[in-house]
Amino acid sequence: MSAQAYDPLAGERAPGGPQFDVFLAGTVFLDIIFTGLPAMPAAGTEIWADGMGSCPGGIANLAIATSRLGLRTSLAAAFGDDDYGDFCWRTLQEQESVDLSRSRRFEHWHSPVTVSMAVDRDRSMVTHGHPPPMPASEMIGKPPRSKAVIVTLSPDEPLGTPGSACNWAELAHRDGALLFADVGWDPSGAWPSGVLEQLSICHAFMPNAIEAMAYTRTDTPRDALYAIADLVPLAVVTDGANGAMAIDSSTGEEAFVPAPRVTALDPTGAGDVFGAGFVLGTLCGWPLTDRLAFAEVCAALAVQQFGGSLAAPGWGDIADWWHEVRAAARHSGAYGSSLARRYAFLDRLVPAVPVGAVRRAVATIARYADVGVAPHPPAPSHQAASHQAASHQAASHQAADEGPADGSPVDESPADGSPASGNEDPGTPRVPVQKE
Repeated sequence: MSAQAYDPLAGERAPGGPQFDVFLAGTVFLDIIFTGLPAMPAAGTEIWADGMGSCPGGIANLAIATSRLGLRTSLAAAFGDDDYGDFCWRTLQEQESVDLSRSRRFEHWHSPVTVSMAVDRDRSMVTHGHPPPMPASEMIGKPPRSKAVIVTLSPDEPLGTPGSACNWAELAHRDGALLFADVGWDPSGAWPSGVLEQLSICHAFMPNAIEAMAYTRTDTPRDALYAIADLVPLAVVTDGANGAMAIDSSTGEEAFVPAPRVTALDPTGAGDVFGAGFVLGTLCGWPLTDRLAFAEVCAALAVQQFGGSLAAPGWGDIADWWHEVRAAARHSGAYGSSLARRYAFLDRLVPAVPVGAVRRAVATIARYADVGVAPHPPAPSHQAASHQAASHQAASHQAADEGPADGSPVDESPADGSPASGNEDPGTPRVPVQKE
């Protein structure tokens, strides 16, 4: 990565310490994102999108988010031997500085692909893929030493099951890694509470409010938080535009932090960005309130851009945002003053951020990414355009500085990828709906 790296854990490192800060495993998708569609195409029709970008997705969203924040990140994933796999591997390793020593290339395995179409601040997706040729634990073997592991709880490969073979996350835990757990949407609607038994070996659990209430059989995000805090030392519940709350029993802290007001364009991957920020704050030993606030602003900066991992902020973006918030604090009313007070801890961090620190970057199979750019005139024909696109080489990775966030007070969409719920109190009962 050509940008200058900032190491937020430089003061914590010691000879003989873990090789990596974060170790991850999962499936990498090639994400192709179309933006600015006037509507979804009707059957038998073709429409033009205002913009398009392509980037590694899936677990790559989280890997890129942690790496851009300066965490030394290692990822284990299966990659196909096709051009899509080449592109994703190259982007992660060369542009985003993600270690892939535990990843593998597989012949004759088609890289998973997701096409995402954004319409009116919502999105629809089409995905194609096949199961990885090898289970993650077999591919990884003994994980590298790391300070933290971020893992998704699953009934298919449960953690801490007596009498079963240890999976890769358990081996990492035995080697001293803190396990930060997340959980996904249950399409069956069963939400089996037994999944939470896996938290016995985890340090933290970070579901969104819908997931938390469903798995704990509670009616409010706050009640869900207390139920989770009985199971794990560090409980976190994200609640979209309302903010996030947490209890850290190891430090005796409890906190709620509202989300910054932003114009949200695309929540894709914002939950991963929140998790990356929170893990960083925990590894740095920050107070719980500061950890939540930092994770919230990382997610808020991400949702102002289109495109999953393309939108993950770096320290350069965070420094730009903080300089603008601080400069506007005296003439932006009570909200601006509150925001400046809430993020005053960034004054200790931002002066150490290099001038050329990492910012968002464009990674695209096309020569240029034009996400959010007005479309060019239509090609003469669909066939001619397809033929021309097929002749292009999969190539360039271009670092593009983004302008600072404007902090405008519009919080219509959540910053963690969960459904928006207005500005409700965290104690308000809510009926679960599907997370996007």
